[in-house]
Amino acid sequence: MSEAPVLSLHARIARLVGSGPIATLTLLLLALWAVFSIAIGDRFFSVNTLQSMAFQMPELGILSLAMMLALLSGGLNLSIIATANLAGLTIAFVLARYVPGSEGMAWVGWQVLAIASGFAVAASVGLVNGFVIAYLGVSPILATLGTMTLCKGLAIGLTRGNVISGFPDPIVFIGNGTVFGVPFALIVLALCALPVAIMLNATPFGAKVYMIGSNEKATRYSGVDTRAILLRLYVLSSLLAAVAAVVMLARFNSANAAYGESYLLVTILAAVLGGVDPFGGFGKVGGLMLALVILQVISSAFNLLNLSQFLTLAIWGGILIAVAAVPHLRGKAVW
Repeated sequence: MSEAPVLSLHARIARLVGSGPIATLTLLLLALWAVFSIAIGDRFFSVNTLQSMAFQMPELGILSLAMMLALLSGGLNLSIIATANLAGLTIAFVLARYVPGSEGMAWVGWQVLAIASGFAVAASVGLVNGFVIAYLGVSPILATLGTMTLCKGLAIGLTRGNVISGFPDPIVFIGNGTVFGVPFALIVLALCALPVAIMLNATPFGAKVYMIGSNEKATRYSGVDTRAILLRLYVLSSLLAAVAAVVMLARFNSANAAYGESYLLVTILAAVLGGVDPFGGFGKVGGLMLALVILQVISSAFNLLNLSQFLTLAIWGGILIAVAAVPHLRGKAVW
């Protein structure tokens, strides 16, 4: 008798969230939210806690989008953090060198030029990655490992590991300002995620990316210029890293060659947790965003409970293993 209401509730939830990775992640998020609400109480729902989550998520979210693009093609981009830091240092150098003392339109112009120079550096790294991978046939792991080392070496060598800090208010606002209570950096994340989702789901380019990830050789034989698609894809990945660079230097009001190094593996974790196939060909931006929210909820809850950040990492890894194992366990259950 007691099973009917349970089955009814499960059916209602399934009808609301659908099926597949997004449904699984939605149910996981609801379960975590309920558990942490009981354990922490009203503090978990406070404005400060929610706003803190919203401030912490954008740069990791944008970097995860950059990683997701490479993973969808069956590749990998290990250079996103190093690219972001090199682009950020380029922006910081121009801001620190030319903005102080300038006035009027020149003051605005130097800030625009600084950001443009950072994007140019990131695009150059993306072109190198794309060319080496697509046209020379080098493994994405080796190619992006090489550019990661190159970018990091340049960043440390040119700055001697020093921090560049002290930026104008409009730049700092990007990482620390709010619009009607919503962190501006979160709006930047949304402005990145929405076009990427539309590109992947509603354009020929996106369809070709999924095709390459599913079977690159068959896609090439069907008449698609896979090399040109991969080149563009890695440039887009690097440009997203440059957006993350702007958010990071704005939030910290400084730039350094070592910022965000712990994000690299977390971006892969977030993408795979969000339903992106690590072998390519499948994944949605919506799943990635849900995964990021789950990781942030766990991190913030553990912080409120005064638990170690290393325990947070352990839980993240455990959730990834569990989510990855569920489809395989379901397949065995059928047999």
